[in-house]
Amino acid sequence: MPRRQTNDQALNAFIKRKAEIDAALARLQTLSGDHFDVHPDEVHWGHVGTLAHYAELLTRITDSAFREGEHAE
Repeated sequence: MPRRQTNDQALNAFIKRKAEIDAALARLQTLSGDHFDVHPDEVHWGHVGTLAHYAELLTRITDSAFREGEHAE
């Protein structure tokens, strides 16, 4: 009788990747809570551009995850 393959390796890899994402999200949340290390009196248009870039990258991720935007079906 052939041995049934399990998905243990895939599951372990999945859990590892999920932990990486959770850690990155926690770091971003902390940085956001600290206003991305920018004092309100020091904000300039370069900071706005940086946050716009971050928002664009996050939108690409959320669009993919939620099948929205260019990933909509």
